[in-house]
Amino acid sequence: MNTVVEKLAKLTRLSAKTVSGDAILFALPDPVIVVERSDDLVFLNAAAEQFFQGSEATLLGSNLQDLFPHDSPILSLVQKVRRQASSMTEYGIHVFTPRIGQHLLSVDAAPLADSADEIVLVFKEDRIANKIDDTITQKGAARSISALSSMLGHEVKNPLSGIRGAAQLLDTIVGADDRSLTQLIIRETDRIVKLVDRFEVFSEGPILDRNNVNIHKVLDEVLEVAKAGFGREVKFTTDYDPSLPPVFGNHDQLVQVFLNLVKNAVEAVESRSDGEVTIVTAFRHGVRLAIPGSESRMYLPMMVSVRDNGVGVPEDLRPHLFDPFITTKRNGSGLGLALTAKLVGDHGGIIDVESKPRRTSFNVMLPLVRGD
Repeated sequence: MNTVVEKLAKLTRLSAKTVSGDAILFALPDPVIVVERSDDLVFLNAAAEQFFQGSEATLLGSNLQDLFPHDSPILSLVQKVRRQASSMTEYGIHVFTPRIGQHLLSVDAAPLADSADEIVLVFKEDRIANKIDDTITQKGAARSISALSSMLGHEVKNPLSGIRGAAQLLDTIVGADDRSLTQLIIRETDRIVKLVDRFEVFSEGPILDRNNVNIHKVLDEVLEVAKAGFGREVKFTTDYDPSLPPVFGNHDQLVQVFLNLVKNAVEAVESRSDGEVTIVTAFRHGVRLAIPGSESRMYLPMMVSVRDNGVGVPEDLRPHLFDPFITTKRNGSGLGLALTAKLVGDHGGIIDVESKPRRTSFNVMLPLVRGD
């Protein structure tokens, strides 16, 4: 026993002596650079050499303005990190130069521990920016449903009211043998009206009434409803960050959003004896998403995740999961997640899904209340 412990300790000491920080950085697949006070490069790893299409000898001493356009958000990000002495991440940065070509990047920036003037930058081909594109697509689909719901309300429900009224009048004058037909007309018109009513939740309403909302009160209300009703047989757990500030949103609509997601998670695990749904809240410091085609930024540091241990979402369905009429349920309409995406979009947030067997997570990113 002691021999094994001694061997492990020896290996640990050996690794600490032989593996340097530079060696680790050079092994990373993502480009990493360090700039000093005047934004000149003082370090870059092998991936950065490949990314910037140059050797260490030619790139060291180069200024960031030599590598990126003068109006690039990367330059302002470095200045902000240096000024605030805290790490930040910015997503959806479009970069195009003759040397490196066109890229969509996320950039992690942080001051070095022993020097606030020196900033380390890590570049990654962006994935989260695709969520913005997905959100825009979801909003486009929601607008199409909104137009359809308005058309149905005017062009279908109004004539149906006349048909139903005529059927009721006929019901009073026809014989008993024909009354079953008038009752059939009434039932079918009522069924169509109920179907049209389901679309009306997508119709464009007045400007969203938003104020300070405690997200944990929203989630507790959702869990109370779930435990008393559709989720009685499922285990619920929570992992809240109690330090989170308020969300800038509408309480009732946020309840609807997370009620839909929790119900969806419960349906994914209700056939399992160990079915479990977990709700996690977290603060993602410095998350700023660039909107494609715009100079503006979306500040979405609040993240709420609804997770389940079900079988997961089929891979071919994931890109279309928030589209109207897409569903895996036998009797589902495919409008629940489409409505959820619309409501999240109305709040200026984004929603995405990560799924693999026994771990599916719907992640909602929302804006916080800002001081101004």
